[in-house]
Amino acid sequence: MTKAVVLLSGGLDSATTLAIAQNNRYDCYALSVDYGQRHGSELAAADKLARCLGAREHKTIKVDLTVFGGSALTNKSIAVPTQGTKGGIPVTYVPARNTIMLSLALAWAEVLKSYHIFIGVNVMDYSGYPDCRLEYIAAFEKMANLATKAAIEGAKLSIHTPLINLSKADIIRQGISLGVDYSLTVSCYQADQGGRACGVCDSCRLRRAGFELANVPDATRYKPYI
Repeated sequence: MTKAVVLLSGGLDSATTLAIAQNNRYDCYALSVDYGQRHGSELAAADKLARCLGAREHKTIKVDLTVFGGSALTNKSIAVPTQGTKGGIPVTYVPARNTIMLSLALAWAEVLKSYHIFIGVNVMDYSGYPDCRLEYIAAFEKMANLATKAAIEGAKLSIHTPLINLSKADIIRQGISLGVDYSLTVSCYQADQGGRACGVCDSCRLRRAGFELANVPDATRYKPYI
């Protein structure tokens, strides 16, 4: 089987991405990043998902982005928006997050002699983050193939974005067909330590709407007041 590194946050999209890679017969090595995110319970979810979805190995790397802050997810003095976004890039955007994560995935892939990285970005139902766009992914892939020993020696790396043009509802439908247990996932930007969602942040809104449009029961575990 062909090896692949799959970025696994513990959320709905990354869980579906891992399931897709597994279904396509890749030998999956799941990689999570503890960057000091407010919703740290997603990392426990990632560990469960890696085991349940059959990843060959799962690593969690710590990179403390709270030293920079600049995001509601890495600076607790910045409130997570709960009234929807009002245009522009929201304060939940974490500067350089996907660049850092893809760079770590690239390093592991080269050590594994893997030429495939999977990431669960999409441009349909997302929060306007610049590092979720196809143009960004294409630019990173080009850079990766200039930066590694493997690429210089002729082993071209590919970054796979199987969700890039899917709506949240389509992602959920595909995940259900592949046996993803979405009750294990954590998408909420301010989930509690048990992984229960707030129900009102941007991520929760997109997720809830996705289940409704997919006509699938919402598997999300919410805090008691929801």
